[in-house]
Amino acid sequence: MQLLALQHYLAVGAILFVIGLIGFITRRNMIVIFLCTELMFQGVIINLIAFSRYTNNLAGQAFVIFILVIAASEASLALGLVILLFRTKNTLDADAWRELKW
Repeated sequence: MQLLALQHYLAVGAILFVIGLIGFITRRNMIVIFLCTELMFQGVIINLIAFSRYTNNLAGQAFVIFILVIAASEASLALGLVILLFRTKNTLDADAWRELKW
């Protein structure tokens, strides 16, 4: 992998992460917030794979597998929380979480 190609991969990963971060901060819909979190994970994964390929080290790819496991568990937990919120408030607005009483 050439240095120029590494810079392209890092730029794509950074752009994905920034788009996910902006969406996470600005959106109020819970599903969109969790999708933006997944987008940030994908940006980090692209950067880890690019560095792993550039240095010929498999540690970055091992971290990618770990991140994918965390993303899958986060998605299942997020789905359960979204269903709970929708059943109690009939909305997916993030501000409705403040009104929930346990």
